[in-house]
Amino acid sequence: MPSARPPKTKSGSSPAKPKVTSKATAPEVKAPLKSAPRKTKTKPEAISSAYETQTASASHEKASDHFGAKVDALKNLEDLSLNLAKAAMTAQSALAQTLFRPQDVTDNVPSDPFQVGPAMTTVAKALASDPDKLVNAQTELMTGYLQLWAAMTRRSLGADDNAEMPSAKIKDKRFSDPRWEQNVIFDMMRQSYLLSSNWLNNLISSVEGIDPIAKRRAEFFTKLVTDAFSPSNFLMSNPAALDTLMNTNGESLVKGMQKFAEDLARGDGKLKISQADYAHFEVGKNVATTPGKVVYRNAFFELLQYAPTTDKVRDIPLLIFPPWINKFYILDLQPKNSLIKWLTDQGFSVFVTSWVNPDISMKDVTFEDYLTQGIYEATKQVMAQCGTKTVNAVGYCIGGTLLGTALAHMASKGDKSIGSATFFTAQHDFSEAGDLLLFTNDAWIDELERQMDAAGGVLPGAAMADTFNALRANDLVWSFFVNNYLMGKDLTAFDLLCWNADQTRMPKALHMFYLRKFYNENALSKGELELGGIKIDLKNVKIPIFTQAGREDHIAPPVSVFKGAKMFGGDVTYVLAGSGHIAGVVNPPAAQKYMHWINKNLSAATNYDDWLSKASEHPGSWWLYWAEWLHDKSGDWVEARDPSKGPLKPILDAPGSYVMVKS
Repeated sequence: MPSARPPKTKSGSSPAKPKVTSKATAPEVKAPLKSAPRKTKTKPEAISSAYETQTASASHEKASDHFGAKVDALKNLEDLSLNLAKAAMTAQSALAQTLFRPQDVTDNVPSDPFQVGPAMTTVAKALASDPDKLVNAQTELMTGYLQLWAAMTRRSLGADDNAEMPSAKIKDKRFSDPRWEQNVIFDMMRQSYLLSSNWLNNLISSVEGIDPIAKRRAEFFTKLVTDAFSPSNFLMSNPAALDTLMNTNGESLVKGMQKFAEDLARGDGKLKISQADYAHFEVGKNVATTPGKVVYRNAFFELLQYAPTTDKVRDIPLLIFPPWINKFYILDLQPKNSLIKWLTDQGFSVFVTSWVNPDISMKDVTFEDYLTQGIYEATKQVMAQCGTKTVNAVGYCIGGTLLGTALAHMASKGDKSIGSATFFTAQHDFSEAGDLLLFTNDAWIDELERQMDAAGGVLPGAAMADTFNALRANDLVWSFFVNNYLMGKDLTAFDLLCWNADQTRMPKALHMFYLRKFYNENALSKGELELGGIKIDLKNVKIPIFTQAGREDHIAPPVSVFKGAKMFGGDVTYVLAGSGHIAGVVNPPAAQKYMHWINKNLSAATNYDDWLSKASEHPGSWWLYWAEWLHDKSGDWVEARDPSKGPLKPILDAPGSYVMVKS
């Protein structure tokens, strides 16, 4: 509506009043000019005008937002293109440096050192001799695919009966991301892969009437190949990796390719996949920190004595022999999961041998040298330090194999220096050894010996790491391949994986003897092993034995550990722990993880399955059960022993110097 106030000038002031002159006569008054009548807007017109103004403003804003969105989209596309190009250039540069790096070429390298070809030929012949099984298997696969295609067709039309497919119900952590199921294309890839890979692996496993080792070799390498071809291992068929790529405008792939280049350089041209943030943990600073002293050293080991944490300790000291194939601090990672610290808190005088990391000067040292200069010498020094006539010993993995052999050697001589022995996942009968048995045929051992000769007489630590990683490729290879390279994720600080990467070298004479005599020939179990002119017979070992095995152990399977436990001549306690070769051992009670099984009547069990069927299950760690057994074998309580005040003078603080040597 028109305003009642007078209109204002442009400047905002009211119109000027008529000018009055100073003459006496009245001014001439002129008639005002008629201006066009001022048109005022009616209420509907005003509303229409406001709407038009608002609409115009909204349209402008919408156009502006649309333009801004286009600019952002173009910017994102430009960033994505540049990052993809950068990632490609990084990968190409790293690969080019590897390709042009001088290679160690030897004409005598066998084409198939693992004998996969003969194993697969044996399996193929067995299948060909049973056409009914082959036809049934092929029919099963075709039926599975017809059902899958039908289910996916119905799902694409809106039906939701995918869960009825057997392959849809398979739980596999490689496909745990929900995007594998949410998108019909990726779900088809997932189920198709699981259907085919499981069918092939099951077919190989179903073969009967062939050499067990040949069958195991075929099973292992078939699974290795099927695992490698999982769609989760490729960028364009991994929905989680693709989403990360788009959400970061390609920065994830740039970061991943930088990690790829770094791992190639770290492996000196061979891809050495990083499994953890190795810089986070430092030996002696935040791992291997239990206080103690190095009280003795020879060319084979440093002897660590740990400071007591109780006023009284058991009289009989505890001496631990870890595997020389790894470093000892797997038993002393961090205070919360350190077996060594836990044992000192229970009132034991704890000693550990920290094995040397051998160089080429030790290429000719033998298994017998480790027995005499390791087991015998360490036992003697601990007894001298504590003033006792005996010790209790622990052997872990290959350290347990050495300890068991030493016990039989001592028994034949009437040596009673070791009063009881405990074995952590240690094998003495290798007829049913773990997957490492697949790497110990004659052709591969000869190839390994060639590699050691080329390296000056030692096996590089990386070679053993690669072998152990291959045994659990999905967990230790492909999961990190996806997370590190395809998704560019940061590495986590994981003490166990940092320890796993800190490998040691193997002297040629020692390692070849171990592989040939134990894995290849099973000489200890057969009574054919001889050391220093003495026939090694475990039946001569009459001291109390405690043996622990891991239910999921793929290196020392529980059935293999069981068969070895039955070989000793005295009272043997066998305990089965949950998890595998490492987590089954390093399982502190405070963690309240896993479980363990106890059956005290080992001698009555005809085999492992018979023992397990009568075993009772208990929650949590087996450490408490073992500690009770160990206390009973460790004598009276005595004053705690200070490592600095014994007959052996301290050389330096724990963890010592040998453990610091990198391969």
